[in-house]
Amino acid sequence: GGGPGMGGAGPRRGPAGLWVTLALAWAAGAALAAEGPAEPCGAEGWEQDAVPPGAAFVAAASYRGPGNNDTRSNKALPILLWWSGSLFPHFPGDTERIDCRRGSCLVTRSRRGARHRRTKALIFYGTDFRAYEAPLPRLPHQTWALFHEESPMNNYVLSHSPGIRLFNYTATFRRESDYPLTLQWLPGTGYLRAPAVPLAEKDAWRRKGYGPVLYMQSHCDVPSDRDRYVRELMKYIQVDSYGKCLHNRELPSERLRDTSTATTEDSEFMTFIARYKFHLALENAICDDYMTEKLWRPMHLGAVPVYRGSPAVRDWMPNNLSIILIDDFDSPQELAKYLDFLDKNGEEYLKYLEYKNIDGIKNQFLLESLEKREWGVNDMTLPNYLNGFECFICDKENTRVKEEQEHKKSRGKIPAPRPHIAQVKHMGCPMPSPGFGSVEGLSEGDSWKEMWLQDYWQSLDQGEALTAMIHRNESHQGRFWDYMHEIFLKRTRQH
Repeated sequence: GGGPGMGGAGPRRGPAGLWVTLALAWAAGAALAAEGPAEPCGAEGWEQDAVPPGAAFVAAASYRGPGNNDTRSNKALPILLWWSGSLFPHFPGDTERIDCRRGSCLVTRSRRGARHRRTKALIFYGTDFRAYEAPLPRLPHQTWALFHEESPMNNYVLSHSPGIRLFNYTATFRRESDYPLTLQWLPGTGYLRAPAVPLAEKDAWRRKGYGPVLYMQSHCDVPSDRDRYVRELMKYIQVDSYGKCLHNRELPSERLRDTSTATTEDSEFMTFIARYKFHLALENAICDDYMTEKLWRPMHLGAVPVYRGSPAVRDWMPNNLSIILIDDFDSPQELAKYLDFLDKNGEEYLKYLEYKNIDGIKNQFLLESLEKREWGVNDMTLPNYLNGFECFICDKENTRVKEEQEHKKSRGKIPAPRPHIAQVKHMGCPMPSPGFGSVEGLSEGDSWKEMWLQDYWQSLDQGEALTAMIHRNESHQGRFWDYMHEIFLKRTRQH
Protein backbone atom coordinates (compact mmCIF):
# COMPACT_ATOMS: atom_id res chain seq x y z
CA GLY A 1 0.00 0.00 0.00
CA GLY A 2 0.59 3.71 0.01
CA GLY A 3 3.41 6.12 -0.51
CA PRO A 4 6.24 7.20 1.74
CA GLY A 5 6.03 8.23 5.40
CA MET A 6 5.09 11.83 4.79
CA GLY A 7 2.03 10.72 2.86
CA GLY A 8 3.62 12.30 -0.18
CA ALA A 9 2.76 9.71 -2.78
CA GLY A 10 -0.90 9.19 -3.26
CA PRO A 11 -3.52 7.83 -0.90
CA ARG A 12 -2.66 5.27 1.74
CA ARG A 13 -4.25 1.95 1.13
CA GLY A 14 -4.68 -0.80 3.68
CA PRO A 15 -2.96 -4.08 2.94
CA ALA A 16 -5.17 -6.13 0.71
CA GLY A 17 -4.77 -9.38 2.61
CA LEU A 18 -5.78 -7.75 5.84
CA TRP A 19 -8.77 -5.95 4.35
CA VAL A 20 -10.11 -9.23 3.07
CA THR A 21 -9.45 -10.71 6.50
CA LEU A 22 -11.45 -8.01 8.18
CA ALA A 23 -14.18 -7.77 5.59
CA LEU A 24 -14.87 -11.42 6.16
CA ALA A 25 -14.44 -11.28 9.89
CA TRP A 26 -16.98 -8.48 10.07
CA ALA A 27 -19.35 -10.32 7.80
CA ALA A 28 -21.71 -7.37 7.68
CA GLY A 29 -18.95 -5.27 6.18
CA ALA A 30 -20.75 -2.00 6.76
CA ALA A 31 -18.40 -1.00 9.52
CA LEU A 32 -15.47 -1.68 7.23
CA ALA A 33 -16.92 0.35 4.41
CA ALA A 34 -16.93 3.33 6.73
CA GLU A 35 -13.27 2.97 7.55
CA GLY A 36 -11.78 1.00 4.68
CA PRO A 37 -9.69 2.29 1.80
CA ALA A 38 -11.46 4.52 -0.67
CA GLU A 39 -10.24 2.63 -3.71
CA PRO A 40 -10.18 -1.07 -4.46
CA CYS A 41 -7.79 -2.88 -2.17
CA GLY A 42 -4.83 -4.36 -3.89
CA ALA A 43 -2.39 -1.52 -3.89
CA GLU A 44 -0.21 -3.45 -6.25
CA GLY A 45 -3.13 -3.74 -8.63
CA TRP A 46 -2.56 -7.07 -10.22
CA GLU A 47 -1.24 -9.32 -7.64
CA GLN A 48 -2.62 -9.12 -4.19
CA ASP A 49 -4.21 -11.59 -1.84
CA ALA A 50 -2.16 -14.46 -3.00
CA VAL A 51 -3.72 -16.52 -0.34
CA PRO A 52 -7.26 -15.23 -0.07
CA PRO A 53 -8.05 -15.70 3.61
CA GLY A 54 -11.46 -17.05 2.65
CA ALA A 55 -13.90 -18.39 5.20
CA ALA A 56 -11.14 -18.88 7.75
CA PHE A 57 -11.53 -15.33 8.92
CA VAL A 58 -15.24 -15.45 9.38
CA ALA A 59 -14.22 -17.49 12.41
CA ALA A 60 -12.12 -14.56 13.58
CA ALA A 61 -15.26 -12.59 14.29
CA SER A 62 -16.19 -15.00 17.02
CA TYR A 63 -12.71 -15.99 18.26
CA ARG A 64 -12.38 -15.13 21.94
CA GLY A 65 -9.06 -16.73 22.82
CA PRO A 66 -8.11 -20.27 23.86
CA GLY A 67 -10.00 -20.01 27.17
CA ASN A 68 -8.84 -19.99 30.82
CA ASN A 69 -10.22 -20.10 34.35
CA ASP A 70 -10.00 -16.35 35.03
CA THR A 71 -12.99 -15.48 37.26
CA ARG A 72 -12.50 -11.69 37.33
CA SER A 73 -15.38 -9.55 36.14
CA ASN A 74 -14.87 -7.36 33.04
CA LYS A 75 -14.47 -4.33 35.32
CA ALA A 76 -11.31 -5.80 36.84
CA LEU A 77 -9.55 -6.76 33.58
CA PRO A 78 -6.65 -4.96 31.87
CA ILE A 79 -7.81 -3.11 28.75
CA LEU A 80 -6.01 -3.30 25.38
CA LEU A 81 -6.88 -0.53 22.95
CA TRP A 82 -6.54 -1.07 19.20
CA TRP A 83 -5.45 2.49 18.38
CA SER A 84 -5.91 1.65 14.69
CA GLY A 85 -9.58 0.80 15.10
CA SER A 86 -9.96 -0.54 11.57
CA LEU A 87 -7.91 -3.59 12.58
CA PHE A 88 -10.16 -4.52 15.51
CA PRO A 89 -10.71 -8.24 14.89
CA HIS A 90 -14.16 -8.60 16.48
CA PHE A 91 -17.69 -7.97 15.29
CA PRO A 92 -20.10 -6.28 15.76
CA GLY A 93 -19.30 -4.26 18.92
CA ASP A 94 -16.46 -1.95 19.93
CA THR A 95 -15.38 -3.99 22.95
CA GLU A 96 -14.84 -7.68 23.61
CA ARG A 97 -13.61 -9.90 26.44
CA ILE A 98 -10.84 -12.27 25.36
CA ASP A 99 -9.81 -15.30 27.41
CA CYS A 100 -6.13 -15.97 26.82
CA ARG A 101 -3.77 -18.51 28.37
CA ARG A 102 -2.52 -16.41 31.28
CA GLY A 103 -5.70 -14.49 31.98
CA SER A 104 -8.43 -12.45 30.36
CA CYS A 105 -8.46 -8.88 28.99
CA LEU A 106 -10.94 -6.46 27.52
CA VAL A 107 -10.06 -5.37 24.00
CA THR A 108 -11.60 -2.27 22.51
CA ARG A 109 -11.34 0.06 19.56
CA SER A 110 -12.99 2.92 21.36
CA ARG A 111 -10.47 5.63 22.24
CA ARG A 112 -12.70 6.97 25.00
CA GLY A 113 -10.75 4.99 27.58
CA ALA A 114 -7.34 5.82 26.15
CA ARG A 115 -6.12 7.46 29.37
CA HIS A 116 -7.83 5.11 31.80
CA ARG A 117 -5.52 3.55 34.41
CA ARG A 118 -6.76 0.08 33.42
CA THR A 119 -5.86 0.67 29.75
CA LYS A 120 -2.53 -1.11 29.84
CA ALA A 121 -1.55 -1.32 26.16
CA LEU A 122 -2.18 0.54 22.92
CA ILE A 123 -1.88 -1.54 19.75
CA PHE A 124 -0.78 0.41 16.66
CA TYR A 125 -0.83 -0.62 13.01
CA GLY A 126 2.50 0.24 11.38
CA THR A 127 1.04 1.49 8.10
CA ASP A 128 -1.19 3.97 9.96
CA PHE A 129 1.32 5.03 12.60
CA ARG A 130 2.32 8.69 12.17
CA ALA A 131 4.90 10.16 14.52
CA TYR A 132 3.10 13.52 14.31
CA GLU A 133 -0.24 11.98 15.38
CA ALA A 134 0.99 9.77 18.24
CA PRO A 135 -1.03 10.02 21.47
CA LEU A 136 0.77 12.39 23.88
CA PRO A 137 1.78 12.62 26.61
CA ARG A 138 2.81 8.98 26.71
CA LEU A 139 1.53 7.48 29.95
CA PRO A 140 4.06 5.59 32.07
CA HIS A 141 1.61 2.76 32.86
CA GLN A 142 0.97 1.94 29.18
CA THR A 143 2.93 -0.25 26.80
CA TRP A 144 2.87 0.36 23.06
CA ALA A 145 2.53 -2.64 20.75
CA LEU A 146 3.19 -2.58 17.01
CA PHE A 147 1.50 -4.78 14.42
CA HIS A 148 3.15 -4.45 11.01
CA GLU A 149 3.01 -7.29 8.53
CA GLU A 150 3.06 -4.94 5.55
CA SER A 151 5.92 -3.60 3.44
CA PRO A 152 8.66 -1.58 5.15
CA MET A 153 8.01 1.09 2.49
CA ASN A 154 4.72 1.96 4.22
CA ASN A 155 6.56 3.41 7.18
CA TYR A 156 10.34 3.80 7.27
CA VAL A 157 10.06 5.41 10.72
CA LEU A 158 10.00 1.83 12.02
CA SER A 159 13.28 0.87 10.31
CA HIS A 160 15.33 3.25 12.46
CA SER A 161 16.25 2.73 16.10
CA PRO A 162 14.38 5.77 17.53
CA GLY A 163 11.17 4.74 15.73
CA ILE A 164 11.06 1.05 16.61
CA ARG A 165 12.20 1.62 20.21
CA LEU A 166 9.02 3.58 20.85
CA PHE A 167 7.36 0.15 21.03
CA ASN A 168 7.51 -2.50 23.71
CA TYR A 169 6.19 -5.42 21.68
CA THR A 170 6.16 -6.10 17.96
CA ALA A 171 4.50 -8.39 15.45
CA THR A 172 6.39 -7.89 12.17
CA PHE A 173 7.54 -10.03 9.24
CA ARG A 174 10.99 -10.42 10.82
CA ARG A 175 11.73 -13.67 12.66
CA GLU A 176 13.38 -11.63 15.46
CA SER A 177 10.11 -9.84 16.23
CA ASP A 178 8.29 -10.70 19.48
CA TYR A 179 5.45 -12.28 17.52
CA PRO A 180 6.83 -13.09 14.06
CA LEU A 181 4.58 -13.07 10.98
CA THR A 182 7.26 -14.25 8.56
CA LEU A 183 5.29 -16.97 6.76
CA GLN A 184 2.07 -14.94 6.58
CA TRP A 185 1.60 -15.68 2.86
CA LEU A 186 2.27 -19.41 3.09
CA PRO A 187 -0.72 -21.54 4.16
CA GLY A 188 1.38 -24.68 4.53
CA THR A 189 3.46 -27.30 2.74
CA GLY A 190 0.48 -28.47 0.68
CA TYR A 191 0.41 -25.06 -1.01
CA LEU A 192 4.01 -25.57 -2.18
CA ARG A 193 3.40 -29.15 -3.32
CA ALA A 194 0.58 -28.28 -5.75
CA PRO A 195 1.41 -29.83 -9.14
CA ALA A 196 3.16 -27.78 -11.85
CA VAL A 197 2.02 -27.44 -15.48
CA PRO A 198 3.85 -30.19 -17.43
CA LEU A 199 7.01 -29.00 -19.19
CA ALA A 200 5.66 -30.06 -22.61
CA GLU A 201 2.75 -27.65 -22.13
CA LYS A 202 5.11 -24.82 -21.13
CA ASP A 203 7.25 -25.50 -24.22
CA ALA A 204 4.17 -25.49 -26.47
CA TRP A 205 3.26 -22.10 -24.95
CA ARG A 206 6.75 -20.83 -25.83
CA ARG A 207 6.31 -21.96 -29.44
CA LYS A 208 3.17 -19.82 -29.63
CA GLY A 209 5.38 -16.77 -29.12
CA TYR A 210 5.05 -16.26 -25.36
CA GLY A 211 8.24 -15.38 -23.49
CA PRO A 212 9.97 -17.58 -20.93
CA VAL A 213 9.63 -14.85 -18.30
CA LEU A 214 6.50 -13.19 -16.85
CA TYR A 215 6.41 -9.77 -15.18
CA MET A 216 3.12 -8.60 -13.75
CA GLN A 217 3.37 -5.44 -11.77
CA SER A 218 1.17 -2.37 -11.49
CA HIS A 219 2.80 -0.62 -8.55
CA CYS A 220 5.73 1.07 -10.20
CA ASP A 221 7.49 3.67 -8.03
CA VAL A 222 8.71 1.60 -5.10
CA PRO A 223 11.84 1.64 -2.89
CA SER A 224 13.27 -1.56 -4.42
CA ASP A 225 13.24 0.28 -7.79
CA ARG A 226 12.48 -3.04 -9.50
CA ASP A 227 11.48 -1.58 -12.87
CA ARG A 228 14.97 -0.15 -13.40
CA TYR A 229 16.37 -3.69 -13.15
CA VAL A 230 13.64 -5.33 -15.25
CA ARG A 231 14.01 -2.69 -17.99
CA GLU A 232 17.68 -3.66 -18.27
CA LEU A 233 16.91 -7.40 -18.22
CA MET A 234 14.41 -6.95 -21.06
CA LYS A 235 17.30 -5.99 -23.38
CA TYR A 236 18.62 -9.57 -23.18
CA ILE A 237 15.59 -11.90 -22.87
CA GLN A 238 11.89 -11.80 -23.75
CA VAL A 239 9.87 -10.70 -20.72
CA ASP A 240 6.09 -10.56 -21.14
CA SER A 241 4.85 -7.68 -18.98
CA TYR A 242 1.08 -7.40 -18.54
CA GLY A 243 0.82 -4.94 -15.66
CA LYS A 244 1.00 -1.14 -15.76
CA CYS A 245 4.77 -1.17 -15.16
CA LEU A 246 6.87 -1.66 -18.32
CA HIS A 247 3.68 -2.89 -20.03
CA ASN A 248 4.41 -4.61 -23.35
CA ARG A 249 1.66 -7.22 -23.76
CA GLU A 250 -2.11 -7.46 -23.40
CA LEU A 251 -3.86 -10.24 -21.51
CA PRO A 252 -5.72 -12.39 -24.05
CA SER A 253 -9.26 -12.01 -22.67
CA GLU A 254 -11.54 -9.39 -21.21
CA ARG A 255 -12.02 -11.56 -18.14
CA LEU A 256 -8.27 -11.66 -17.45
CA ARG A 257 -7.94 -7.94 -18.11
CA ASP A 258 -10.49 -7.20 -15.44
CA THR A 259 -8.18 -6.29 -12.55
CA SER A 260 -10.69 -7.30 -9.94
CA THR A 261 -10.50 -10.86 -11.23
CA ALA A 262 -6.73 -10.77 -11.14
CA THR A 263 -6.54 -9.57 -7.54
CA THR A 264 -7.63 -12.92 -6.14
CA GLU A 265 -6.46 -16.44 -6.92
CA ASP A 266 -8.92 -16.67 -9.79
CA SER A 267 -8.54 -20.07 -11.43
CA GLU A 268 -8.50 -18.81 -15.03
CA PHE A 269 -5.90 -16.19 -14.15
CA MET A 270 -3.76 -18.73 -12.26
CA THR A 271 -3.93 -21.20 -15.17
CA PHE A 272 -2.74 -18.46 -17.50
CA ILE A 273 0.29 -17.38 -15.47
CA ALA A 274 1.21 -20.98 -14.49
CA ARG A 275 2.26 -21.66 -18.11
CA TYR A 276 5.24 -19.34 -17.77
CA LYS A 277 8.51 -21.02 -16.81
CA PHE A 278 9.79 -18.06 -14.80
CA HIS A 279 8.06 -15.29 -12.83
CA LEU A 280 9.96 -12.14 -11.99
CA ALA A 281 9.34 -11.84 -8.25
CA LEU A 282 10.74 -8.57 -6.95
CA GLU A 283 9.41 -7.30 -3.63
CA ASN A 284 8.52 -3.60 -3.39
CA ALA A 285 11.12 -3.12 -0.64
CA ILE A 286 14.18 -5.01 0.50
CA CYS A 287 14.33 -6.31 4.07
CA ASP A 288 15.27 -9.54 5.82
CA ASP A 289 12.25 -11.88 6.00
CA TYR A 290 9.94 -9.59 4.02
CA MET A 291 8.53 -12.23 1.65
CA THR A 292 5.10 -11.95 0.05
CA GLU A 293 2.86 -13.70 -2.42
CA LYS A 294 5.31 -12.61 -5.16
CA LEU A 295 7.58 -15.40 -3.92
CA TRP A 296 5.13 -18.08 -2.76
CA ARG A 297 2.53 -17.86 -5.51
CA PRO A 298 4.84 -18.82 -8.42
CA MET A 299 6.12 -21.72 -6.32
CA HIS A 300 2.53 -22.83 -5.70
CA LEU A 301 1.90 -22.71 -9.45
CA GLY A 302 5.14 -24.46 -10.38
CA ALA A 303 6.84 -21.49 -12.02
CA VAL A 304 10.37 -20.64 -10.88
CA PRO A 305 10.60 -17.29 -9.05
CA VAL A 306 13.42 -15.03 -10.23
CA TYR A 307 13.63 -13.29 -6.92
CA ARG A 308 14.90 -10.14 -5.28
CA GLY A 309 13.62 -9.27 -1.82
CA SER A 310 14.60 -10.71 1.53
CA PRO A 311 18.40 -11.21 1.56
CA ALA A 312 17.77 -14.14 3.93
CA VAL A 313 15.23 -15.86 1.68
CA ARG A 314 17.30 -19.05 1.32
CA ASP A 315 16.67 -19.84 5.00
CA TRP A 316 13.00 -20.45 4.19
CA MET A 317 13.24 -22.33 0.89
CA PRO A 318 11.92 -25.92 0.66
CA ASN A 319 15.27 -27.19 -0.62
CA ASN A 320 18.54 -25.87 -2.05
CA LEU A 321 17.27 -25.47 -5.62
CA SER A 322 13.85 -23.86 -5.83
CA ILE A 323 14.34 -20.19 -6.74
CA ILE A 324 16.79 -18.10 -8.78
CA LEU A 325 18.27 -15.16 -6.91
CA ILE A 326 18.86 -12.05 -9.00
CA ASP A 327 21.70 -10.96 -6.73
CA ASP A 328 23.66 -14.16 -7.47
CA PHE A 329 24.35 -12.74 -10.94
CA ASP A 330 26.83 -9.98 -11.78
CA SER A 331 24.48 -8.34 -14.28
CA PRO A 332 21.04 -8.64 -15.89
CA GLN A 333 22.85 -9.93 -18.98
CA GLU A 334 24.37 -12.85 -17.00
CA LEU A 335 20.97 -13.65 -15.47
CA ALA A 336 19.35 -13.62 -18.92
CA LYS A 337 21.99 -16.07 -20.18
CA TYR A 338 21.21 -18.49 -17.34
CA LEU A 339 17.42 -18.24 -17.84
CA ASP A 340 17.92 -18.88 -21.55
CA PHE A 341 20.04 -21.95 -20.73
CA LEU A 342 17.29 -23.36 -18.45
CA ASP A 343 14.62 -22.51 -21.02
CA LYS A 344 16.46 -24.66 -23.60
CA ASN A 345 17.41 -27.47 -21.18
CA GLY A 346 14.27 -28.99 -19.72
CA GLU A 347 16.09 -31.47 -17.50
CA GLU A 348 18.02 -28.68 -15.76
CA TYR A 349 14.87 -26.56 -15.46
CA LEU A 350 12.90 -29.36 -13.80
CA LYS A 351 15.50 -29.64 -11.01
CA TYR A 352 14.01 -26.39 -9.69
CA LEU A 353 10.66 -28.12 -9.16
CA GLU A 354 11.87 -31.25 -7.35
CA TYR A 355 10.63 -29.85 -4.02
CA LYS A 356 7.11 -30.73 -5.26
CA ASN A 357 7.90 -34.46 -5.12
CA ILE A 358 6.97 -36.62 -2.12
CA ASP A 359 9.56 -35.81 0.59
CA GLY A 360 10.87 -33.03 -1.66
CA ILE A 361 10.75 -30.42 1.13
CA LYS A 362 14.08 -30.91 2.91
CA ASN A 363 14.30 -27.71 4.96
CA GLN A 364 13.65 -28.62 8.61
CA PHE A 365 13.64 -24.96 9.67
CA LEU A 366 10.75 -24.25 7.27
CA LEU A 367 8.82 -27.36 8.35
CA GLU A 368 9.30 -26.61 12.07
CA SER A 369 8.33 -22.94 11.65
CA LEU A 370 5.07 -23.90 9.93
CA GLU A 371 4.43 -26.55 12.57
CA LYS A 372 5.10 -24.18 15.47
CA ARG A 373 3.13 -21.12 14.47
CA GLU A 374 -0.11 -20.78 16.38
CA TRP A 375 -2.09 -18.81 13.79
CA GLY A 376 -3.34 -20.10 10.49
CA VAL A 377 -3.58 -18.89 6.90
CA ASN A 378 -6.82 -20.12 5.35
CA ASP A 379 -7.38 -22.43 8.29
CA MET A 380 -10.72 -22.49 10.12
CA THR A 381 -9.25 -24.46 13.02
CA LEU A 382 -6.73 -21.78 14.08
CA PRO A 383 -6.97 -18.14 15.17
CA ASN A 384 -5.72 -15.55 12.69
CA TYR A 385 -2.64 -13.51 13.52
CA LEU A 386 -4.59 -10.47 14.79
CA ASN A 387 -6.33 -12.61 17.40
CA GLY A 388 -3.03 -14.32 18.15
CA PHE A 389 -1.14 -11.07 18.73
CA GLU A 390 -3.97 -9.71 20.85
CA CYS A 391 -3.68 -12.70 23.22
CA PHE A 392 0.12 -12.42 23.18
CA ILE A 393 -0.19 -8.82 24.47
CA CYS A 394 -2.94 -9.77 26.92
CA ASP A 395 -0.68 -12.45 28.47
CA LYS A 396 2.22 -9.98 28.73
CA GLU A 397 0.01 -7.38 30.41
CA ASN A 398 -1.51 -9.82 32.90
CA THR A 399 2.00 -10.95 33.84
CA ARG A 400 3.07 -7.32 34.26
CA VAL A 401 0.05 -6.54 36.46
CA LYS A 402 0.93 -9.50 38.74
CA GLU A 403 4.61 -8.49 38.94
CA GLU A 404 3.65 -4.89 39.81
CA GLN A 405 1.33 -6.12 42.56
CA GLU A 406 4.10 -8.30 44.01
CA HIS A 407 6.52 -5.38 43.89
CA LYS A 408 4.02 -3.19 45.80
CA LYS A 409 3.18 -5.91 48.34
CA SER A 410 6.85 -6.56 49.11
CA ARG A 411 7.38 -2.79 49.67
CA GLY A 412 10.10 -2.75 47.04
CA LYS A 413 11.94 -5.92 48.10
CA ILE A 414 10.79 -7.64 44.90
CA PRO A 415 11.96 -5.42 42.01
CA ALA A 416 9.43 -3.79 39.69
CA PRO A 417 9.13 -5.43 36.24
CA ARG A 418 11.57 -3.97 33.71
CA PRO A 419 9.99 -2.66 30.50
CA HIS A 420 10.60 -4.77 27.42
CA ILE A 421 11.77 -2.59 24.51
CA ALA A 422 11.71 -3.53 20.81
CA GLN A 423 15.04 -3.75 19.01
CA VAL A 424 16.16 -2.45 15.63
CA LYS A 425 16.22 -5.99 14.23
CA HIS A 426 12.43 -6.22 14.71
CA MET A 427 12.30 -4.22 11.44
CA GLY A 428 15.65 -2.55 10.68
CA CYS A 429 15.33 -2.35 6.89
CA PRO A 430 18.27 -0.92 4.96
CA MET A 431 18.37 2.32 3.02
CA PRO A 432 16.78 1.80 -0.41
CA SER A 433 19.26 1.41 -3.26
CA PRO A 434 18.77 1.65 -7.04
CA GLY A 435 17.43 -1.45 -8.80
CA PHE A 436 20.33 -1.26 -11.24
CA GLY A 437 23.55 0.74 -11.09
CA SER A 438 24.63 3.00 -8.23
CA VAL A 439 23.18 6.10 -6.54
CA GLU A 440 26.12 8.12 -7.89
CA GLY A 441 25.13 7.11 -11.43
CA LEU A 442 21.57 8.48 -11.12
CA SER A 443 20.70 11.75 -12.81
CA GLU A 444 20.19 14.89 -10.73
CA GLY A 445 16.38 14.96 -10.82
CA ASP A 446 15.84 11.18 -10.62
CA SER A 447 12.34 10.79 -9.13
CA TRP A 448 13.14 7.53 -7.28
CA LYS A 449 16.14 9.14 -5.55
CA GLU A 450 14.18 12.24 -4.59
CA MET A 451 11.28 10.24 -3.22
CA TRP A 452 12.71 7.23 -1.38
CA LEU A 453 16.10 8.34 -0.09
CA GLN A 454 14.52 11.48 1.31
CA ASP A 455 11.68 9.48 2.84
CA TYR A 456 14.08 7.02 4.47
CA TRP A 457 16.22 9.67 6.18
CA GLN A 458 13.38 12.01 7.06
CA SER A 459 11.77 9.03 8.82
CA LEU A 460 14.79 8.82 11.12
CA ASP A 461 14.24 12.47 12.10
CA GLN A 462 10.57 11.79 12.77
CA GLY A 463 11.37 8.97 15.18
CA GLU A 464 13.92 11.18 16.96
CA ALA A 465 11.46 14.06 17.23
CA LEU A 466 8.73 11.92 18.79
CA THR A 467 11.21 10.30 21.19
CA ALA A 468 12.36 13.75 22.34
CA MET A 469 8.76 14.86 22.84
CA ILE A 470 8.00 11.79 24.97
CA HIS A 471 11.11 12.32 27.11
CA ARG A 472 10.09 15.94 27.70
CA ASN A 473 6.54 14.87 28.53
CA GLU A 474 5.04 17.00 25.75
CA SER A 475 1.28 16.86 25.52
CA HIS A 476 0.76 19.00 22.41
CA GLN A 477 1.10 17.14 19.08
CA GLY A 478 1.33 20.41 17.20
CA ARG A 479 4.84 20.97 18.56
CA PHE A 480 6.10 18.00 16.50
CA TRP A 481 7.21 20.21 13.60
CA ASP A 482 9.16 22.50 15.96
CA TYR A 483 11.07 19.42 17.12
CA MET A 484 11.63 18.36 13.51
CA HIS A 485 13.00 21.81 12.71
CA GLU A 486 15.33 21.64 15.71
CA ILE A 487 16.70 18.27 14.54
CA PHE A 488 17.11 19.60 11.00
CA LEU A 489 19.14 22.58 12.26
CA LYS A 490 21.30 20.31 14.42
CA ARG A 491 22.04 18.07 11.41
CA THR A 492 22.89 21.03 9.21
CA ARG A 493 25.35 22.30 11.83
CA GLN A 494 26.98 18.86 12.04
CA HIS A 495 27.51 18.78 8.29
